[in-house]
Amino acid sequence: MFNLSREEVERAVAVHRRSIVVDTHNDAIGNMMARAGSGTRDFRLRRTLGERSSEGQVDISRIREGGVDCLIFAMCATGPVYRGRRLKAYLQMLDVFHSEVEKNSEEIALATTHKEVIDVVKGGRIAALLSVEGGEALEGDIGVLRMLYKLGVRALTLTHFPRNELGDGSRDDSGSRLTAFGVEVVEEMNRLGMVIDVSHLNERGFWDVMERTKSPVIASHSNCKALSSHHRNLTDQQIEALAKKGGVINLSYCGAFIKAGITRESIGEVSLDDWLDHLDHVIDLVGPDYVGLGSDFDGGCGFPGMDDITKVPQITRGLVARGYPDEEIEKILGGNNLRVFKGVMR
Repeated sequence: MFNLSREEVERAVAVHRRSIVVDTHNDAIGNMMARAGSGTRDFRLRRTLGERSSEGQVDISRIREGGVDCLIFAMCATGPVYRGRRLKAYLQMLDVFHSEVEKNSEEIALATTHKEVIDVVKGGRIAALLSVEGGEALEGDIGVLRMLYKLGVRALTLTHFPRNELGDGSRDDSGSRLTAFGVEVVEEMNRLGMVIDVSHLNERGFWDVMERTKSPVIASHSNCKALSSHHRNLTDQQIEALAKKGGVINLSYCGAFIKAGITRESIGEVSLDDWLDHLDHVIDLVGPDYVGLGSDFDGGCGFPGMDDITKVPQITRGLVARGYPDEEIEKILGGNNLRVFKGVMR
């Protein structure tokens, strides 16, 4: 894919191996779960984390092959099918996650602090963090946030696509601010030591978060609006504000976020070079300390050459090809997010 010399290939392999590679968003938990049958709202497991599968994009075998050390596993139950049973669905997802981790405890472990992430990775296992994607899970009750924290959740994407009790998603953006409950959630997440995720949030809500938060925040899977005008991307002003707070924008592998007008039919027009253009843009704007990886694998994202987690080493090769020094590559691959984890989670 890149015209690297033998020495450059060896350098890319070496820097990838010694980095703690962090991916801040995947939807493997939901992808492993399937409706049990037509007309039912129950589910069955269609694949497991411990067995390499031809379905989905993330499992332990492929995580290992891709040299990824730390992943945030997102749980999302925001669609109409979950109405009337949303909190139950999140508890079912938590049960699946914890069961899969227990069954594969020699390979993967839940991490809830920066120290645990480092200790798990140094011990040769994959560090798994838990996130809820969409504040609908709280059902308007701050006590639910505290209980999710006690169950191991350490990040919350405040909104998904539609409006919820916290505010507007970027797709259904009425221009409104965070609600009073949304502000309460931001403040309580700061107190608890949870990572606030502004991906999916509308722009007015984003600025409310920036005004209220005392901790760095992340965009777990968003790209640059300057290069693709998708509603899920961040403007230069938002990226600058995120960096000023010490946060990180983690670039997704979703084709439409990378190039304007991309559909499932035209996904072949997207390349890793296009994704790297977004990374270059962030670094030109705010420097190398505020950008990372947020694949959105198993959430419908990926493009040729980056279609599952085994392909992540190609990013390191691309960074070498574009002339980035080793120190900056290590920050991009994971160091920047580890800094946020250290400053926030406790």
